[in-house]
Amino acid sequence: MVETQIISIRYWASARSAAGADGETLAVDAPITLTEVLTRLSAAHPGGRLLTVLQACSVLLGDRPVSSEDPDDVLVPPGSTLEFLPPFAGG
Repeated sequence: MVETQIISIRYWASARSAAGADGETLAVDAPITLTEVLTRLSAAHPGGRLLTVLQACSVLLGDRPVSSEDPDDVLVPPGSTLEFLPPFAGG
């Protein structure tokens, strides 16, 4: 029997505003791609601007930046944390 686990999602700044929450979790049975994560998050927030905001974000998988990688190639294992950090103005 496959045990369901979670992927933790954390939103920052405008991503938090677009999601209406600081974060959420996704139930998974196995690793999924970052593309699938984005698809599931978009489906969970229909009609909003969340997907557009997330696509502009820097993404951390744990402490590893993955924004420059193809989201189809980024595997997100159960028990992981993904953080979405929108671009910040200023210095």
